[in-house]
Amino acid sequence: MIGDFMTLDTETFDEGIAPGGVRSKSEIKVLICYLYNSVSDKMSKELILDAIMQDELANYFETSAAFEDLIANGNLKESGKIDNETAYELTENGKTIASQLDTTLAYTVKEKAYLCAVKLLAERKTARENKVDIVKNENGYDVVCKILGGDVILFSFTIYAPDYDQAKIIKTNFLSYPQTVYKTMLALMTKDKDNVGSALEELYGIL
Repeated sequence: MIGDFMTLDTETFDEGIAPGGVRSKSEIKVLICYLYNSVSDKMSKELILDAIMQDELANYFETSAAFEDLIANGNLKESGKIDNETAYELTENGKTIASQLDTTLAYTVKEKAYLCAVKLLAERKTARENKVDIVKNENGYDVVCKILGGDVILFSFTIYAPDYDQAKIIKTNFLSYPQTVYKTMLALMTKDKDNVGSALEELYGIL
């Protein structure tokens, strides 16, 4: 089974592939299986494609086709939903491919894909737990920032921005450090001197 897996689909397109990237469909399949075997969180096809495309590790269309082949061949199966997208996990056959063939891939390719996948998962988790709406008003924009705990709004504030560019900067900064913002504001509002100090220390450490 493993031998057949590696001898099929050895040619693919070079378009959109950075130097050192993966060019055979068989290797793309191995890379997909490697990611599912290495990352414990639920992942959708869309996230896998984004992780591989971010550093141009393979051709987009070939990667999408390789993913569908893995499903059709019983290497991947559906595993619920995540962020309104279908999540997948490895079958036993897929796990065998990941464990026996991951050494056929260059370490740098595996590392880049893994780090991108982890980063994207973290960004999606932040987006699920924190929400920012930019609302146009007569004088500019209201940036409404919220930290969610399930269906409960744990923390919410609105800040004015004179133009859309500044509104986007506020949104980006809040989503980059939501817990630091929450910790700082909570410490200030409760006059918790110890936590105010540590929150500001953390804030200046980020800056």
